[in-house]
Amino acid sequence: MHCPFCRHPDSRVIDSRTADDGLSIRRRRQCPECGRRFTTTETASLTVIKRSGVVEPFSREKVMSGVRKACQGRPVTEANLAVLAQQVEESVRASGVAQFDANEIGLAILPHLRELDEVAYLRFASVYQAFESLADFDAAIEELREHPAAPGTPSSAASTATQE
Repeated sequence: MHCPFCRHPDSRVIDSRTADDGLSIRRRRQCPECGRRFTTTETASLTVIKRSGVVEPFSREKVMSGVRKACQGRPVTEANLAVLAQQVEESVRASGVAQFDANEIGLAILPHLRELDEVAYLRFASVYQAFESLADFDAAIEELREHPAAPGTPSSAASTATQE
């Protein structure tokens, strides 16, 4: 890290702390040349490669807007969408890879969306798993029936309420 005061090419880390957002590290540094101190903030970046080849930073907001479309008319709140976007980012970061195809992000959304709302899951899956016929929908519905959402999740609570 270059010193911002004297441009010396090295600096020594004096203190490191997690920033308030939990996604970055705040480092206090000192230049061995001029002795002045400065602060840096470091974040691990995630990038997404679009189908067109364009590379852009990962955005929770884009995850939310894509899922929001699938959730239209469903009992899903903005808070639910924010939690889902956070879960997706955490699962993507946990893989240890810094660059993903946009399709991989879409596939990473599916398990979290399935727990949130099964109808929205089917809508979203039809795009990201490239459903081509009613048989694809039938297979996905059969999979949902064979392996329903865990008790206590929003999906299962909604389906229990409609069955009563």
